[in-house]
Amino acid sequence: MNPIPELSPLLKQLRLSGILDSLEARNRQAVDSHLAYTEFLALLIQDEVARREQTKLQSRLRRASFRSQKTLEGFDFDRLPQLNRSLVHDLATGRYIEEKVAVLIAGPCGTGKSHLAQALGHGAVRQGYDVLFSTQTQLLGSLHGARATGSYERRFQQLARVDLLIIDDFGLKPLRPPQDEDFHDLIAERYERTATILTSNLDFGEWGDAFPANKMLGAATLDRLRHAAYRVVLDGDSFRAPRPMPDTPKPSLAKGGKTTHS
Repeated sequence: MNPIPELSPLLKQLRLSGILDSLEARNRQAVDSHLAYTEFLALLIQDEVARREQTKLQSRLRRASFRSQKTLEGFDFDRLPQLNRSLVHDLATGRYIEEKVAVLIAGPCGTGKSHLAQALGHGAVRQGYDVLFSTQTQLLGSLHGARATGSYERRFQQLARVDLLIIDDFGLKPLRPPQDEDFHDLIAERYERTATILTSNLDFGEWGDAFPANKMLGAATLDRLRHAAYRVVLDGDSFRAPRPMPDTPKPSLAKGGKTTHS
């Protein structure tokens, strides 16, 4: 007698689809390998746990809103010989998240800042952390929109509580009121509670220029970000350097600019 048809609706009712998907194959394995009942059961439970972990991982990846699937394995370290590789690989362990500090990444356009930030974010997601990736413009725009609809506090708390918040292109546009206040309040709320990654085209000494309307507010914000932060400098040529145009032969013309006819 094959018990699988009878078990299928029960497993669905219990939401054990991981076991359901592998039950037939595991049953054959148990028979062929003469497994004990407990060994057979352990394999089924492992399948269910693996399915649930994969589902959670995919959910965290969707919520993270990464632009693309960037990883450290795909990062071209050779183009940046001055980059502190040991620091980057240390950051990849996620220790900074446990320490609840910031990672500040600076460098010219096209040197891989967003790639590196997203790669660290992907690693954090796979380590079980909730991550959100956003540009400075998108982040502050979402708070502005939430304020207009009366949901500012809820959105603010979502941003404040996420394990790792990645803010790309900090300082690309100057922060004007009330954006500078929103940004300060968010950083202050996250300070020593959660981890934050910022990328910027500005040199570290120029980050205060992002707050042209209120230098004191900027100083208070940056003071919190810099406290115990890890700093990463990417200094090199742009990855986005244009490809050379291929040589195209010019059409030959007869005298007087008229084409010849055979």
